[in-house]
Amino acid sequence: MGYRVVNGKLHFTQDIAAAYGIQDSTNNVENSRQREISFKDTLKTEIDKANSFTISNHAAERLKSRNIVLSEKDMKNINSAINRADDRGCRESALLYKDTVLITSIKNRTVITALNKNADNDSVFTNIDSMVIV
Repeated sequence: MGYRVVNGKLHFTQDIAAAYGIQDSTNNVENSRQREISFKDTLKTEIDKANSFTISNHAAERLKSRNIVLSEKDMKNINSAINRADDRGCRESALLYKDTVLITSIKNRTVITALNKNADNDSVFTNIDSMVIV
């Protein structure tokens, strides 16, 4: 189960699928062939990408265990940072937001993990090509 931020609000991906009437079509191959995606739907999906991002299960657990609470305004600021990083061609970024570091896949628009920047652990992150100060 994943999380998705839409317009600054955190949603379970299952809830989003239900809200948009998306059903699991793995058992109904004929149904999936009949469904055609219109240009309008494709355009809307691409536009919505700039207004949302996903928080992985791992990151959600880390946020909870480290008592990091993100408000709607925080989510919008993080989304803006992801958009800026994407505009610069970043792939994997460390987003420094307040006292929190969010390791993020910019390409997938997914927060991979989160930690307090002042934590006493000696964390080393590899494969990060950029850092965004939010």
